Amino acid sequence: MALREQPSLRSRALRLLAQREHARGELGRKLARHCEDQASIEALLDELERQDLLSPERFAQSLARRRGERYGVVRIRQELREHGIDEETVAEQVRELKLTEFSRAREVWRRRFGSLPEDLGERARQTRFLAARGFSGEVIRRVLSGAADD
Repeated sequence: MALREQPSLRSRALRLLAQREHARGELGRKLARHCEDQASIEALLDELERQDLLSPERFAQSLARRRGERYGVVRIRQELREHGIDEETVAEQVRELKLTEFSRAREVWRRRFGSLPEDLGERARQTRFLAARGFSGEVIRRVLSGAADD
């Protein structure tokens, strides 16, 4: 039985990037499981960025698109910051998400509840649900008041 060669660090990185966009730190942590030389990992990440195979902007767009269907601006902003995305890129994604936040929040609410709250307890429950998903207080008030799209 022939021994299989271990994939190179670069091929591991490319395979991960082919599956989905990654933040630099996230990809570095995944590669660190296979290589103890942090300098090699950093050099590879620098090279991938120079070749535009690793892009913080694309990662931010991808995360905002994926998470935007279920979460609000507050939650997505926090997640982007946790991944080490620079403030300018975060602000750009947040601006775009704010344009659709009400309709996204209403859709999330509709799938979960479908009808306006009939008492204060139910209103509080629905408010907590939307707030936990990162929607702003103003958007939550508009959704729970039954407001139509502007």
